[in-house]
Amino acid sequence: MQSQVSEPYTLTAETVLNPIAEIATAEESESQEQVTKQPFWFRTRFIGCMELYADADTVAAYLNTHQGWFRRCAHPMKAEPIGENGYAITIGRFGSFGYEVEPKVGLQLLPPEQGVYRIVTIPVPDYTPPGYHVDFKADQVLVEVPLEQATVLGSVMTRVEWKLDLTVSVWFPKFIQVLPSSLIQKTGDSLLAQIVKQVSRCLTRKVQEDFHGTLGAEVLEAFKKQRSLLAHQPVCQQCE
Repeated sequence: MQSQVSEPYTLTAETVLNPIAEIATAEESESQEQVTKQPFWFRTRFIGCMELYADADTVAAYLNTHQGWFRRCAHPMKAEPIGENGYAITIGRFGSFGYEVEPKVGLQLLPPEQGVYRIVTIPVPDYTPPGYHVDFKADQVLVEVPLEQATVLGSVMTRVEWKLDLTVSVWFPKFIQVLPSSLIQKTGDSLLAQIVKQVSRCLTRKVQEDFHGTLGAEVLEAFKKQRSLLAHQPVCQQCE
């Protein structure tokens, strides 16, 4: 599935907003209250995988009981339950030069259907997103792979292979319109992809450690050594 500690996943969109620094005057506060009539649409597609050293049935049993692991693995993001399978997730704060947004999105982890685990967007009760809309669609499948040699980690590994299609629409304050649309579009798409990538790295690391921890301390330590040897997973500072 790298920021200042004071704000989870804080990123500054300076590459978008720096060009307006000189024109953001005393009239800026008034301008920010006027938003564009049409939103900008930012999109990204992400494909990833997560390796768990156990058979597919064991991994499936863990994924199906997300009420026990999702919230602690999502930290430092805030995740509040919505019903039995949903969560309201506050991702972090983004912005610069007085224009900030702290996205919150409702996600539902659907029960598997024909071996496919899906995550979709759902409304957050009693919450209206201020100037943005998120459409999140993710599919996950489990692929069991035999290992060449049995170790304390077992004789099989399961790859959780997933793909994400994410679309975010944003109604920007009027003063942003002084920038070229192509610049806003290119930088917004890039920033969205960066956010997804680093959140994915952090969440993947936490889920891997949480899952292997459920199999015992010996398995968890063996997994950490294996990961270190492979140098396969980039480390997110927030996951330390």
